Amino acid sequence: MRKLFFSIYFLFAASLGWSQNAVVSWDSLSLSMDHHRVLPVMGEVHYSRIPASEWRNELLKMKEGGVTFVATYVFWNHVEEQKGIFDWSGQRNLRHFIEICKELQLPVIVRLGPFCHGEVRNGGIPDWVFQEGCRLRSEEPKFLSLVENLYRQIFTQIQGLQWKDGGPVIAAQFDNEYRGNGSYLMALKRIAQKIGFDLPFYTRTGWPALRTPVPYGEMLPLYGDYADGFWDKDIKEGAGDYWKAFSFRSTRTSTAIGTDLLGKQKEQRNEQAYPYFTCELGGGMVTSYHKRVYMYPMDAYAMAVVKLGSGSNLLGYYMYHGGTNPEGKLTALNETQRTPGTANNDLPVVTYDFQAPLNEFGQRNQVYFKLRPLHIFAKSFGELLAPMTETIIDGSAALKKGDDSKLRWSYRSKNKQAFVFWNNYERFAHLSAKKNIQFEVEGVKFPSSPITIPAGTAGIFPVRVEGLKYATAQLLDKKDGKLYLMAIPGVDTEIALDNGKVLKHVKAKGLKKPVYKNIYLLDESTAECYLLDGNTQDKRFSMLVNDNVTVRKIKEAKELRTIIKGKAKVAEAPSEEDWNRAAVYTITIPKVLSNPSQCTTADTELKSKKMAHERMLLEIDYRGDCARLYAHGKLIEDNFYNGQPMQYDIARLPEHIEDLELRILPKQNGAPIYFPKEADSREGESVNSVVLKKIW
Repeated sequence: MRKLFFSIYFLFAASLGWSQNAVVSWDSLSLSMDHHRVLPVMGEVHYSRIPASEWRNELLKMKEGGVTFVATYVFWNHVEEQKGIFDWSGQRNLRHFIEICKELQLPVIVRLGPFCHGEVRNGGIPDWVFQEGCRLRSEEPKFLSLVENLYRQIFTQIQGLQWKDGGPVIAAQFDNEYRGNGSYLMALKRIAQKIGFDLPFYTRTGWPALRTPVPYGEMLPLYGDYADGFWDKDIKEGAGDYWKAFSFRSTRTSTAIGTDLLGKQKEQRNEQAYPYFTCELGGGMVTSYHKRVYMYPMDAYAMAVVKLGSGSNLLGYYMYHGGTNPEGKLTALNETQRTPGTANNDLPVVTYDFQAPLNEFGQRNQVYFKLRPLHIFAKSFGELLAPMTETIIDGSAALKKGDDSKLRWSYRSKNKQAFVFWNNYERFAHLSAKKNIQFEVEGVKFPSSPITIPAGTAGIFPVRVEGLKYATAQLLDKKDGKLYLMAIPGVDTEIALDNGKVLKHVKAKGLKKPVYKNIYLLDESTAECYLLDGNTQDKRFSMLVNDNVTVRKIKEAKELRTIIKGKAKVAEAPSEEDWNRAAVYTITIPKVLSNPSQCTTADTELKSKKMAHERMLLEIDYRGDCARLYAHGKLIEDNFYNGQPMQYDIARLPEHIEDLELRILPKQNGAPIYFPKEADSREGESVNSVVLKKIW
């Protein structure tokens, strides 16, 4: 089956970077474009959760982060909240979003639904559909007729922008996390094709197992894994099967995803006839009311290294960019326990930050930079890596949760060339440094003397690649006859060449000075900013600009509310009435940032910068249970406290607003809520500081 090859020929505009009459194809190993194997990096971003005025800049940041494909949900209740009234305006304008993707040469996978989940009310299905008297996500003619109307509307947005037309829409996904008969998914595909969808390939989520299969070749199954999950009802630290994401394994399915809806799952047999693609590697994790997950940069990085080393040839992150829920016309659009299509969790009304590489307001964070060298490697060496087969040396078959007995590693090889993948990180496990490590792959034993692999690290070593016999540094890029590698902190760098020369204890010399002929070794920080503008290292993260913010407490919190377990048997978020019990603060921001009519010439220049690339972020460092931010009585941001500050982009404020209202409900010890160790464990509430920071 591994020789079976599907090829689809489509006319494709040269403006997107490939030639006319390009070939888009897939086989059991990988995707190919223009007859070259590629290893895409796909980033999920929800267009309807970001203001349209910010799309271009945010997509550019994604591209700079190494994203080569974009994935986005079309949430049904975002565009047809009221029956028969479709809204494709403003930040719901899918067509405009796709046109920008075309301009930026970013292929798009559109996740069509009708069910999406995405932590949206009813999983994206409008409330009115529940009153239609038909079984949802079924082949009942009445339900399929509703879906056909939705798909026809979506098609008006992508018509002329499909791959065959020179557009960026390369694929579509049907439904999400569906466990019934494959005939339902095929019914959705037939509807789409009848309407005019004509794409190089189609996808479905590879989990959970279908009751009956989809015919071979009709839809590519895409997989996922997460380092932690807000949906788990068990609120102990490290609960669930998330530890498996950090061990190399031959099975593709996760047993940790969506346990609230899908229950306990078994690992499925690999579908070896299909390439191993992912659409949901956790780029972060949202916080639910009952589980306040706190993510670390190594969570996503180590997981991505493990997936590549386990044979994956498409790294798809959910989410890559956080967002903000749009306003609903009838209700809020967040997931809650009480909605008709309950998904068992209470999520914030407004924020969908997800602790993703790009946060809610486009803040580049540590994981954004951490992942960049891996993405550059995938683009530069993907054609070489994609046909390589994996050999797992120490994976989940040999390890248990928290097992610290050995280094976890695998390798992928073909024609004596290879890449060694290793990981010494597991969330919450505190693995120790591994001493006396040598690898033996394809007849090459390296390095010359055993090395130590530090705790909390992961990486990739080349064997017989680009004139290297081996290196204990990670390949980054090949460009203009130069070969760039990244030194891994704490790992002694040794570079052996095909000509027999061995460079020992090599130190990074940066971009300007080679360590040998055309070979450059970069430290991790330089590699993370490779190919970005020259000032990047000085402004990698948001910087304090102005602490001239006035905070005044005007009301103490009233008696504590009773935290109950709701419909789904997990802690229920505060009601609107409960928020009347909150402590209340007023926050006054500098007039220069809120009222341009009173600005001096210099002030106006600052204001214009704020509206462009140097936007101002209000950062509220507080402790408590949860908080809300209001502008003139309107809820503009909310936060379930997990130890990280609450943030808001003041560029989104209407003009002339200087005073904001902050409400905080006190933290209660003994509540059925998971708080991470980073959270202040004291009862009560307080504001530690409020400052303005610059995001770029």
